[in-house]
Amino acid sequence: MTDKTNDTPPISPLPPIPNVEIKAALLLVLMAVLMAAAVIYLMYARGVFESIQKLVLVANDAEGVVIGMDVTFSGFPIGRVRQIELNDEGKARMIIEVAKKDAHWLRTSSVFTMERGLVGGTRLRAFSGIMSDPPLPEGAVRDMLVGDTAAEIPLLIATAKELLQNLNSLTASDSSLEISLRNVKSVTEKLAGKSGALGVLAGTDENANKMLLLIDRANKLLATVDALAVKADSQVFGKNGAMPEAQAALVQLNGLLTDTRASLKKVDAVLAEAQVIGTNLKGATADLGPLRADVETNLRKVEQLVNEINRKWPFKRETEVKLP
Repeated sequence: MTDKTNDTPPISPLPPIPNVEIKAALLLVLMAVLMAAAVIYLMYARGVFESIQKLVLVANDAEGVVIGMDVTFSGFPIGRVRQIELNDEGKARMIIEVAKKDAHWLRTSSVFTMERGLVGGTRLRAFSGIMSDPPLPEGAVRDMLVGDTAAEIPLLIATAKELLQNLNSLTASDSSLEISLRNVKSVTEKLAGKSGALGVLAGTDENANKMLLLIDRANKLLATVDALAVKADSQVFGKNGAMPEAQAALVQLNGLLTDTRASLKKVDAVLAEAQVIGTNLKGATADLGPLRADVETNLRKVEQLVNEINRKWPFKRETEVKLP
């Protein structure tokens, strides 16, 4: 068997590449240009060349806040944290850079919050309720509202502990709830007993029996009253009762009133005649005045005559004149 490795022809060397140095230099320059373009694009994408407006946010602490963190408005990033420092009062002072094209979303009435959740990092948010307010000025300083869920955990634990203590006090053997449940149980047993609800109202079986006896007597009394009412109805409204007799008396009274009315009519006629007679008497009374004057004149004359006779009569001294 022959060796095939000895039969392969030798490999000829490659021909030299012309102007290889120039091509390598051009490739290096192209790579540098591409890297510079990428850096410039990244800087442009990060807003390095955009005009910005600075905003200062103040909080009690800046835990969880890092440089480069976004400030969002309605879920969209409108600014970034560029610097964090302490002010003279020991509070965290965060300098925010907001692009001019997004600064119109921030108003003088805008509210800024720092939210820390149990899961996830810290988030900075901006809220603008009244968009008609003036825009936020350059370098404005605003206090942040901090909502820390972890800080509320101790309060939540204390509240839960207090709630458990209240539950333990409610479920204790001498608690008010236990006593109330015992009373409810006793009431239920009485309801299921012989006396039922009446036993619950009366308190004891003896009182319940007394109440039943009282109810029985009341029923008998009501039956007696019903019988008396029926009897009274028959006596009053029956055939020979008081009402028919009263109706007959009313009929008789009506007849008497009719007769009285007729008598009154006769009296009216008599009164009319008396009025006529009174009118005639009035005329006669008017004529009696002159007649009385004449009678008085005659009486004076008679008295003078009698007096003259008495003077002339020697034995008669009585001067009294007696009239018939």
